[in-house]
Amino acid sequence: MSSIGEVTRLLRAFSQGDRAAEAELIPLVYDELRRRATGYMRFERPDHTLQATGLVHEAYLKLVDQEANWQTRSHFFGVAAQQMRRILLDYARKHKAGKRAGGEQRVSFEDALAVADTKPDELLAIEDALQRLASEYPRQGRVVEFRFYGGYTEEEVAKILEISPETVKRDWKFAKAWLSREIRLTK
Repeated sequence: MSSIGEVTRLLRAFSQGDRAAEAELIPLVYDELRRRATGYMRFERPDHTLQATGLVHEAYLKLVDQEANWQTRSHFFGVAAQQMRRILLDYARKHKAGKRAGGEQRVSFEDALAVADTKPDELLAIEDALQRLASEYPRQGRVVEFRFYGGYTEEEVAKILEISPETVKRDWKFAKAWLSREIRLTK
């Protein structure tokens, strides 16, 4: 059985309460979770106190605490990506609150994509715009989440969301334009 099929089988068994399946699952998903966490961390400030390994561990603990009914490998990794994003946003909010820096600084979406060490204020401004996008256009919001935060390729996003790579390209183009406009309007 392929590792993809094996991961799906183990996720389903784990969802049904099989603790032995969890032990078998960890080595099969850890490298992929680590790769994705590294993608998320590339947009964090250089002095961030959380490392990719810590992000994986925090996200995994949240994932296994859920009463989720894991359907597929893609479902699991999609929820893992959301958990990692939420963890990093919580860290950004805490960091911002600790600084008490005052007024928020706005940044365009395109600038944020180009900057490797995003500041907490910038990350939070982007997150606000992304939440508005996701509420109006859920699929496009997911595409941005996976492409921007997770560093996934268009093909990987297409597999996760079970859509064509062409649809991912269109959604990505639309979402970047929409987010740029939103960020400009909120300046």
